[in-house]
Amino acid sequence: MNTALEAQPATAAVLDHDVIIIGAGMSGMYQLLRLRQLGLRVLVLEAGSGVGGTWYWNRYPGARFDSESYSYGYSFSAELLQEWNWSEHFAPQAETLRYIDFVADKFDLRRDIQFHSRVVSAHYDDATRRWTTTLENGERHTSRLLITAIGPLSAPTLPRIEGVGSFAGAAYHTARWPHEKVDFTGKRVAVIGTGSTGVQTIQEVAKTAAQLTVFQRNPNWCAPLHNGPIDAAAQAEIKANYPAMFARCRETFACFLHTPDPRGTFEVSPAEREAFFEKLYAERGFGIWQGNFRDILTDRAANAEITEFVARKIRERVRDPAVAEKLIPKNHGFGTRRVPLETRYYEVYNHPNVLLVDINETPIERITETGIKTTDRAYDFDIIIYATGFDAITGSFDRIDIRGSDGQRLKDTWSAGPQTFMGVLVEGFPNMFMLMGPHTALGNIPRSIEYNVDWVTDIVAYMQTHGLTRADARPEAVQAWTSHVKAVGTGLLSNEISSWFTGVNSNVEGKQTRIIARYSGSAPAYRAWCDDVAARGYQEIALA
Repeated sequence: MNTALEAQPATAAVLDHDVIIIGAGMSGMYQLLRLRQLGLRVLVLEAGSGVGGTWYWNRYPGARFDSESYSYGYSFSAELLQEWNWSEHFAPQAETLRYIDFVADKFDLRRDIQFHSRVVSAHYDDATRRWTTTLENGERHTSRLLITAIGPLSAPTLPRIEGVGSFAGAAYHTARWPHEKVDFTGKRVAVIGTGSTGVQTIQEVAKTAAQLTVFQRNPNWCAPLHNGPIDAAAQAEIKANYPAMFARCRETFACFLHTPDPRGTFEVSPAEREAFFEKLYAERGFGIWQGNFRDILTDRAANAEITEFVARKIRERVRDPAVAEKLIPKNHGFGTRRVPLETRYYEVYNHPNVLLVDINETPIERITETGIKTTDRAYDFDIIIYATGFDAITGSFDRIDIRGSDGQRLKDTWSAGPQTFMGVLVEGFPNMFMLMGPHTALGNIPRSIEYNVDWVTDIVAYMQTHGLTRADARPEAVQAWTSHVKAVGTGLLSNEISSWFTGVNSNVEGKQTRIIARYSGSAPAYRAWCDDVAARGYQEIALA
């Protein structure tokens, strides 16, 4: 099909594709579907052997949603919503991957996806207005547009500990878990890390391991998931209420079913405050984080109230007072880092086969052939699990050699922190559109994905209609947006804490300084800004 995007300088070679998409996760799949509707020739390059992105790679024990299943799936197809049945309020990884495979089959997406194709570089040529994308096997593809669908949490990191790789037993990173089942029965297992993936993994491994030793550096504030099965009556109610549910997600601060309570923490009596906290602690999902008093994430005194409440809960659930204190964070308040949701996580530490090692007290010196050596003692293991997270938000970009106009490297452009236009475009990198890039509204990811994809699709359609082959963010637009992102992040306690929210990873060289890596305002405000840009004809973008 002849498209406006194929129009190019006479000296240019014929393009292999109109659009290359990097990544076949939920954003890449939906973007492929939308661009097909424009009649474009699209190729998706995926490093894995199947679709799913996050849900393809993260197969570790206990991996599951912490957003309600029905609020997490795609909303673009009423037929799909009625065909698929979620079995649990918070679906496990295997079910989620089955859902994503179902979507890929239903819309025949795989015919435009090339698997086992890890991208190592993407270079833009000004003269021909095209991107050349190169795979690790040397294969190259040219396209007018490049769309990154690589996700904010897709670049796993190992700890910077001497001897990593020397262990003779089985060692796994949670984000690169084997496809076959790992049996922990009768095994001595170590888990390094107690973030969201660590918490989910620990809960499961403790059930069968002969001995589980948890090496913790930074404890996290966790809250109960309260998962459960979805019966036939609940299934029918969910399906009948999808339009209203997704309308609510569009209205809430972070696209969850939960949104901040309009009251301030100290606008109610102490008894009312305690009752409200108890109610939230007993409810499913992120309500205690996303549906709490409006000021718990901005006011230190308010945050101290919910922090002390959750600390009391930990002390009630863990029998050994000394262990309980180790599990209570001292360096950040509740909700200022991402809150892991758990199912009897704290009770794990009441079991005789579980040992908690605080590596602030006894640091790990090295990984040995037989296990882990701390300053206190040597531990022997059969299995070591690294739940050590990701080089978040910018890390997946850093691992690809992306070069824009005049050969400038994206990694250099972002050396002092990301600068973007709406998290979608970067000045000097024409025709590169980012899905869920830095400075976008995260929250309930699929809700943000669908909006991001629809916005990108609209500007691509605009380029088609007007015979345009180049789109680049204007420098003043990037400056205005980046300044806005920093301004709306002011006063948010989470931006004063070192975490992946602020681009900090102690396991990555040069990423120990906090940055504003995400849009901290509301999702409706983000969409309003983006909608306004489109309504005014994309004036902030240099189109040619």
